[in-house]
Amino acid sequence: EVQLVESGGGLVQPGGSLRLSCAASGFTFRGYYMGWVRQAPGKSLEWVSTINPRGDSTNSKDSVKGRFTISRDNAKNTLYLQMNSLKPEDTAMYYCAAGQTRYGRTYQGQGTQVTVSA
Repeated sequence: EVQLVESGGGLVQPGGSLRLSCAASGFTFRGYYMGWVRQAPGKSLEWVSTINPRGDSTNSKDSVKGRFTISRDNAKNTLYLQMNSLKPEDTAMYYCAAGQTRYGRTYQGQGTQVTVSA
């Protein structure tokens, strides 16, 4: 059974940091592109960051560049998203996704809520 389990979300003040983790099982993690997508209330799903199977190529949306860093540990089957300098507009449900192409979503987790508020 494929599982993607996100953790690390929570309530943080503007300017704060959070580190999201995604534990993967049930598929060959090292063979998949991985990424983080988010959905804010009333808005559509959007890609935040992606990383290639080897972990040496990443892409991020412009609004998070310089603040968010995606990484992966293929030995631990885990994906990470380090989020710094958080802004209220980063508030959303964050989902971990796995695909056979950079923006594929063959598998997706249940999500972890990130709320940025004073």
